[in-house]
Parts: sequence; C-alpha cells; structure tokens
Amino acid sequence: MVSLPVYNRTGQQVGTYDLDPAALAPKINKQLLHDVVVMYQSNLRQGTARTRSRAEVAGSTKKMYRQKGTGNARAGSRRSPVRVGGGHTFAKRPRNWYFRLPKKAVQLATRMALLSKITSEQVVVIDELKFGTPKTKEMNTILKALKCDGTSVLVATAALDRPVYLSARNIDRVSVLPVSDLNALCILQPRKVLVTKAALDAIKQRAAAAAE
Repeated sequence: MVSLPVYNRTGQQVGTYDLDPAALAPKINKQLLHDVVVMYQSNLRQGTARTRSRAEVAGSTKKMYRQKGTGNARAGSRRSPVRVGGGHTFAKRPRNWYFRLPKKAVQLATRMALLSKITSEQVVVIDELKFGTPKTKEMNTILKALKCDGTSVLVATAALDRPVYLSARNIDRVSVLPVSDLNALCILQPRKVLVTKAALDAIKQRAAAAAE
C-alpha cells in the first residue's frame, strides 16, 4: 500500500490517499510501455513525405558524354542520383503509419505509466481543483504552491472540466485532460502529474472494472 500526501490549493498537506499499486497494475512492463508509446507517436505521423525518383526529375535521358577517352568517370543521364538535381535512389512515397495494439494492452499500459510516475514520486495529489470562472493567475498560484511551476505538468481531472482547462491552456507546458482521455504517452511525457482525489477515485474504478 502506498500513501500519497494530499495537498490543498495553498500547498499545505491536508491528508493522505492510500493506493494499492497492484490495483493499477501487477508490475511495470517497460516493453509494453515502449510499444504503446511508439504506437501513439507513429499514429501522429502524417505520412505525406514525398520525393522524386530519377524517372520524375526534369532532364534528358541522353548519355552526358562518351564512355571512354575523356578522362572523366563514366556518366549516364543527368537524372542519376549521384548528380546534383538528380532523382532519389529510394524515393519517399506517402504512406499510412497508423497501427493499433490490443485495447486491453493499451489500457494496461496507461495504468502502468501512472504507476511508474507514482513510484518515481512525480505525482502530486490535490484535494480538489475547481474554478467558478477561468482564472489563469489563480491556476499559476496553485501550481507554484504545489511546486509544479517551471516544468511540464499534466493536470488530470475526474471529468471534463472546462473552467480548469481554460485556466491552464495559456500556461507554458501545462495540459489538462480528464481521466477518460489519459494514455501512456500523455502521462509519461510531462515531468509531473497533478491529479485530484476524484480523478484517482475514477482511475481506481476503471482499473477495478478492467480486472473483472
């Protein structure tokens, strides 16, 4: 059992949150985490890169000069890949980089990523995070009080919270996501994860449902 300190908006500890690591994942499988991260990064690729082959560049196909007697190396067409302005030997073509791993493996990797952040002491728990109206200045103050300023931070909320999102969207390297949108890549990328107690409860419920 792991006891995570719970802080309020001013940075004072107001309690603890008990979490069983085995409830998230039995262990951290680095190979699975790597495979899932590669999947997400690969799916972000546009796949629109394209270059011209020697058949597509402009220029005559005539032999540039005779084979022997000039003292130069043998030369064919000016479209040859060894010449400036020639085509590419293995020209790039548009392709689809998308692929998908099994759904349960992806979900397990998300919980493993969060567990790795917890074991690395990079998770900060706040009792609640609510705004009546979006206030970036107040969000900045909270991050400073929790020592989450000046670094990349993922703010995880139990559900989609528009005031929290609008309060943080203009802060450099701070992103806000509900628990339903979390994945291994977005958890592992930032230096710290700021999570609410309600969000941790939601994560535990999703983990318990996946174990059934």
